[in-house]
This record gives sequence, structure tokens and C-alpha cells, in this order.
Amino acid sequence: MEDALYGPDGFYLRPEGPAGHFRTSVHASPLFAGAVARLLCRVDEALDHPDELVFVDLGAGRGELSAGVLAALPADVAPRARACAVERAGRPAGLDPRIEWHDRPPVGVTGLLFANEWLDNVPLDVVEVDPEGLVRHVLVGEDGTESLGGPVEGADASWLARWWPLAAEPGLRAEIGRPRDEAWTRAAATLTRGLAVAVDYAHDRAGRPPFGTLTGFRAGRETAPVPDGTCDITAHVALDACARPGASLLTQRAALRALGVSGGRPPLSLASSDPVAYVQALTRAGEAAELIAEGGLGDFGWLTQPVGIADPLGPAGRLLVDVADHEEQ
Repeated sequence: MEDALYGPDGFYLRPEGPAGHFRTSVHASPLFAGAVARLLCRVDEALDHPDELVFVDLGAGRGELSAGVLAALPADVAPRARACAVERAGRPAGLDPRIEWHDRPPVGVTGLLFANEWLDNVPLDVVEVDPEGLVRHVLVGEDGTESLGGPVEGADASWLARWWPLAAEPGLRAEIGRPRDEAWTRAAATLTRGLAVAVDYAHDRAGRPPFGTLTGFRAGRETAPVPDGTCDITAHVALDACARPGASLLTQRAALRALGVSGGRPPLSLASSDPVAYVQALTRAGEAAELIAEGGLGDFGWLTQPVGIADPLGPAGRLLVDVADHEEQ
């Protein structure tokens, strides 16, 4: 998975970038970048308006979110804002020169670290219950052919027991999220103060999919996850396992509504008084509805991890899982 996604001929180093194959919330509407910009402003407030406010765009694609956030910042915040796009691919031509380009998150920053659909591409191992009820690693060839390997032991077995226990039923699968837990811990640790947010397809311990979620995407269509570098290879994220003390989980629908994104239609009277404004408002309402739709983008999970501040989104009516006592769960 590592080689297929990030090797010399890996999918994420292809010139067309991720947007050439699938559409994220960032690509769906500029309303998403606007909401993230408002979240950055809330972080700025919680930090008491530092001299430098950093926005770290982790898994930046071709810098689309960073550019959108900078464009949406109000005049009193923009001069203090510094945008850092983090991506393994090289800096794209024509990117706003105000956006720094890094291959790893900068350390010791104060601000907002935002990872949109990054964790689902952190490589992991897949396991399956064999006919004797033993949990084994799934091996895969470059052509996608699978076979069962050795039994799961050690830290991986401990992670499964805690976060994704499997019944002794042949064919059941799980995806070991331990590398993602560790990757998120490292990412959040780069903040001195601020907020770290991970947004992704997610599931929790109460509702793990019995056969896993590993799949591929190519040219806008779901495909077999063949690790040859021609397609995205992705699996949903056990965000509850990634969370650390003080973190919270909520849906994208709840998060975006808290940040002012609403799918409500404009009043019909506006069509008569200002037809152009009505059409524009109707377009925004349609885009907002897609971002918060049940069964769609609105079901994405948001993991928020405050570092040295209170959660700028606030707890009222938005907590799905309280992980303040995570270590005892």
C-alpha cells in the first residue's frame, strides 16, 4: 500500500493529483474552505490573536484547501496567517506564493492543523479469519491476488482485541488502524497550541463493518484495490481509536452547521426583488446541502483535538463520543 500510493510511481505522485480521480468536500464547494476559515478564526480567538497564526493543510492534494482558506479569511486575520500545505508530491505550478509547501508537518506551530481525507490513505494491514477461526494477515500481489499469511500477534493483536474484536467466523475481516493512531498522534504533537482536526470516512467500535472497507478509486469510479500505483487505495478510519484524551468526535453535518453552513433555501420573495442574488443563494444552498447530506458527505467523521485551548467548536449538542477518559475505555 505504501509503494502503491507513495512510491516512485505511486498514485499520489501522479501529475493529475487526487482531484483527477475523486471529489472531496474541498472540491464540492468553496463553502467548505469558508467554513474551515471560520474555524481558523475561532482558533485565533481561543489563542488570543497571536502574532502568527498557522494553518497546516495535511494531505493537501494540490493546495486547493489552503488557497480557499486564505481567500476566505477576514482582513483582520489574513495578515497574521501563514498557510503550510503538506503533501508528498511536489509543489504544483501556479500555486499562491503565500502558501508554503512541505513534505511533512512543520513542528512547534500555533494554529489549526486540518487533515481532510488524509488518514484513510495512511497504509495499514488487513486481516481475515481463516477456516479454523484464526485471525491471519491478508497478503496481496501487485495484480491484486490475495492469500492468507501468518497469524496476527503482538501489538496488532492487542489493537484488534481493544478496537476491532473479530468473532471466530471464517471470512470476517478487519483493518488494523494502529499505524493511523500513531500517525495522528505524531501530527497533533506538532502543535504547540491550537486545534488538530481529522476529517474522514469513519466508523466506531459499536459499528465496525464485518468485512472491512478496503477499496480503490480510479477516474471517479470505485474499483478493486490493486496495489500497482494506478488507483487510490483507501479504507475507512477508526477515528475513535485515533482519539486521545480531550478529543471529540462529531459528524461533518454537525461541524459545518456549527460553522454556519446551512442547506436552507433562500426566501422565494428574493426571486422577485433580486433574481441574480436569488440564483446565487440557491446555488450556495445546493452546495451546502451536499456538504451536510445524510448518507453522503455529511456523514464524514470529524475528530477534533484541542492542544492547550478549549475546543473552539464547543460541546453543546455535538458530541457523539466523549473520549476525555479514552485511556479507560
